[in-house]
Amino acid sequence: MKKLSLLLMITIVFTSCKHQNKESFSEIKTNLNSITEAEMENAVIYEVNIRQYSETGTFEAFTKDIPQLKELGVKIIWVMPIFPISETKRKATGGDFAYLIEDEKERAKMLGSYYAVSDFKKVNPEFGTLEDFRKMLKTAHDNGMYVILDWVPNHTGWDHAWLKTNPEYYTQNEKGEVIDPINPDTGESWGWADVADLNYDNNEMRQEMIQDMLYWVEEEGIDGFRCDVASAVPLDFWQEAIPKLHSKKPLFMLAEAEDPKLLKGNDLFDMAYGWERHHIFNEMTKKPNAVELWDEIIKKDRKRFESDDILMNFVTNHDENSWNGTIRERMGEAAELLTALSFTAPGMPLIYSGQEYDLNHRLLFFEKDQIPHTKKIMWPLLEKLGQLKNSNPALNGGKNASAYKKIDVTNEKVLAFERSKGNHKVVFLGNFSSEQTQVKNPSINATDYSTGAIKSEEFLSLSPWEFKILIHN
Repeated sequence: MKKLSLLLMITIVFTSCKHQNKESFSEIKTNLNSITEAEMENAVIYEVNIRQYSETGTFEAFTKDIPQLKELGVKIIWVMPIFPISETKRKATGGDFAYLIEDEKERAKMLGSYYAVSDFKKVNPEFGTLEDFRKMLKTAHDNGMYVILDWVPNHTGWDHAWLKTNPEYYTQNEKGEVIDPINPDTGESWGWADVADLNYDNNEMRQEMIQDMLYWVEEEGIDGFRCDVASAVPLDFWQEAIPKLHSKKPLFMLAEAEDPKLLKGNDLFDMAYGWERHHIFNEMTKKPNAVELWDEIIKKDRKRFESDDILMNFVTNHDENSWNGTIRERMGEAAELLTALSFTAPGMPLIYSGQEYDLNHRLLFFEKDQIPHTKKIMWPLLEKLGQLKNSNPALNGGKNASAYKKIDVTNEKVLAFERSKGNHKVVFLGNFSSEQTQVKNPSINATDYSTGAIKSEEFLSLSPWEFKILIHN
């Protein structure tokens, strides 16, 4: 009887400790209220490439720098995939498979693509432990920032357990072989041979995918997802999955797509990629009709998207930097001008790891590399732009965005527009040419945000690729 009582006491104590530990962790992960629509209005989003952010490429190294991001106005941190990467068919620099490299030391350098996930509920040991991830999340929350995970719903790496336990979860050819993803426009492979295409005709797979996403919301307390190639996944999956996720807590959902259907209603994505805007950014530095190109994309976006849809504005991201070139390569002397445009245009601006430190090389995608950490031109620029975005309602870009109105300054080389909300007004002027130019001041007695000077003169001079942001007094 005494033994039974002792056993019962041990069980109660053990259960109590488990319960207390769970409560303690619950307090850690919920010390920041869930994201609201009001916070989306003036947010800056930061994409962190953990592998390339620091010399060690770990959660711990990035965590130390999180408080600094407040200086740039960052409210949402998008973490590139944190999951283990498949060894089978692992990609190497140059596009071949790592196993084809004969030199063992060279082969070991090939870390593969973040998007070839082998387990959706574990963290990549390359980045640290789950506890390290939790500390990173807590630090972000303590600094008033939300964390969203990069989710890969369209495919898995070839080491994922589902390939052995549930091959029916994958798309198969006529021979019954699992295949890599197919481009629906061509009927041919995308070339993503390091991943296996998931079969969304299989409802059991859908339910497991939702459960894996719920784990990170319920157990780890993350604040949303950036969903890779979201438009390649059937819309009815998102119509089922996102309401289930939202039933646990309000989340921020970003779709890597530019499909208006993904933003319809209150229970789908909050923000989509401004892909066409980005491509226009690249063209505006090379074509004489830059202002016309911008006016056209703004008109197009107004027609195809609803007033409460949010688009992400960006001059770079992980794909653009690694595959298409640095900001300087693509935008040259207009880098600062287009960065300012990305912050003042309707939508939410993105900062990609290294952009704040004038990253000027293409980061390796399949092996270790590192961004610089010296503050030069971009940090103070992003700091001023971020503070303005955070503080002035005229730049609201969420579901209750401020108004946008084109200003005619009778100069085809100068882009001019006004953003306004209530009594707040901001005017943007940008010289999209390599020549000095002059325009009539559209906002007499406004304050130049860069210098703090009152602009009372009738005409304003703009140097090549110069911009001015005028705050209406």
